[in-house]
Amino acid sequence: MLTQEQHKPLILIVDDTPENIDVLAATLRNEYDLKVATNGKKALQIAQQSLPKPEMILLDVMMPEMDGYEVCRQLKANPITSDIPVLFVTAKANPCDEEQGFALGAVDYITKPISPPRVKARVRTHIALYNQNRQLQKKVKERTLSLEQNRLRIIQHLGRAVEYKDNETGAHVIRMSHYSKFLAEAYGGNPDWVEMVFNAAPMHDVGKIGIADSILLKPGKLDHDEWDTMQQHTIFGAKILGDCDDDPMLNMAKVIALTHHEKWDGSGYPYGLKGEEIPIEGRIVAIADVLDALLSKRPYKAAWTLEEALNYMDENAGLHFDASLIKLLHTVIPKIEEIRAAYPDEE
Repeated sequence: MLTQEQHKPLILIVDDTPENIDVLAATLRNEYDLKVATNGKKALQIAQQSLPKPEMILLDVMMPEMDGYEVCRQLKANPITSDIPVLFVTAKANPCDEEQGFALGAVDYITKPISPPRVKARVRTHIALYNQNRQLQKKVKERTLSLEQNRLRIIQHLGRAVEYKDNETGAHVIRMSHYSKFLAEAYGGNPDWVEMVFNAAPMHDVGKIGIADSILLKPGKLDHDEWDTMQQHTIFGAKILGDCDDDPMLNMAKVIALTHHEKWDGSGYPYGLKGEEIPIEGRIVAIADVLDALLSKRPYKAAWTLEEALNYMDENAGLHFDASLIKLLHTVIPKIEEIRAAYPDEE
């Protein structure tokens, strides 16, 4: 029984037929708080923006414009919603349909017409498993904290090694990794994803190890051929980090190394990706990297004021940077100022 301080778990019901929503709502409303959506677009919006987040999504398959399979695919691809259990409730009873649903990341598949006792039992079981998994993840994280801290130190030292080869300071990589974390948190990513962004960001320029000092340390402007060579550091970084599909953090670091110089308008490098073609991690690190560079003194430039740097970021929102992330940047400026005070450049 729930106490006054506790809240019922929130379930999102997605179905384009009101009668189906009514049946599920009548089955579940005594034990759960409910939200409903009658199409896939609205479901994604609620799942991303609702606080608290749904602890389960009951999802119809056959819906116009965006079917349930596509909704599930987008839910699992978004770090804000990837950990929410999805249970398909559908009239499609073919085993191939079930296989497709499970392949997309659903935890269960119930066919219509529904049996209320079955729905209650399945929902109760999967919410319990969801909460159990969260507790288990918390315990595992606590037990491996020391190992992760040591791993992070190695990663940061690798990033600093690159900065010492370049004409930037070692503190830059520490600061920008914190900025990246703040932006990832403001974006709404789950804690594990936010931590991966923090750990992976320091390796964004690891590919500069492969660039000749004559180019990397040239005091003047690079010529055309030299600039082409410099742009290769993104590809070198991806090659250095290698094939790491079995390690999500290193795989993210590879993505960041490859894409943090892409630009929202498609004018970046190495591939000229545009808009949301650029992975969200690359978009976040691009902002963190440029902001700290602007605020820092370099042999070829004086440090900009915070106001000057933010004006530049705003002017380039929608051009270089994701405008929605620039809006979030303004919300974390106090945290950024704290980090700059804690990790100043060494003279």
